[in-house]
Amino acid sequence: MYFVLHKAKKRLQTVIMKVSDWAIFIGLVLIGGIGTSYYMVSVGSALTTRSVGPWQTWTHAGRSDADPYTRAHFSRSGTLNLTSEVAQTYRASRDSKGMRLHSSCVYEIKGEQLDARWWSITVLDDRGELITNPANRYSFTSDTVAVSQDGSFKVTLARDARPGNWLPTAGAGGLRVSMTLLEPDAVIEGDSVAEAEEIALPSIDQVTCR
Repeated sequence: MYFVLHKAKKRLQTVIMKVSDWAIFIGLVLIGGIGTSYYMVSVGSALTTRSVGPWQTWTHAGRSDADPYTRAHFSRSGTLNLTSEVAQTYRASRDSKGMRLHSSCVYEIKGEQLDARWWSITVLDDRGELITNPANRYSFTSDTVAVSQDGSFKVTLARDARPGNWLPTAGAGGLRVSMTLLEPDAVIEGDSVAEAEEIALPSIDQVTCR
C-alpha cells in the first residue's frame, strides 16, 4: 500500500512539474509577445520607421498599404496623417547627442531652408500636447520663421523669452518636437534608406540646463 501511494505521489509531482514548466513557458511567450508588440506600436522598428539624426518618421504613415503596427500607432495617438508621399512628419524626443529633451534646458534647432514646399516646427509636451504659454507661441513655419542672410535659421526652445525665433517650453517637463514637411523633394518610399539619409534636417543642440 505504501509503495502504491509513494508511486502515485511521484507521478503527481511529475505532472505538477510539467504543468508548471508549461505555465512558465506560456507566460514568458505571452509577456514577450505583448512587450514586443507594445514596443513595435510605440517606438517602431527599422521596418516601419526611418531615423535622420534625432528625428524619426513612420515611413508608411497615412498610406493605404500601411502595416498593422503603423496603423495601431496612429490609431492609439488619435492623429490623422497625410500620406507620406504628400507630407512627412518627423518627431524628436532627444537632442542630437541622444539626451532626452526637457523644459529645464535651453535648446537650439538649427538648419538650412528645408527642401519642401512648406514646413513647420512645433514644440509639444511629453504627452504630445501643445504647451500653454502667455505668448501663445506654439510653432514656426517656413512663412513665419526669421531666416539669416545665408538662408539658415535657428529656433530656440526655452522657458524664458529669447530674441529671434523663440518657442516657450514653460514647465512642461519632458518635451517633443514635431516637424512637418509638405510636398518634400525627397520622398521616402518602401524600404529606401538612402533617400532618408539624403534629407538634410535641423540639428537639436542643448545650450544650457538649470
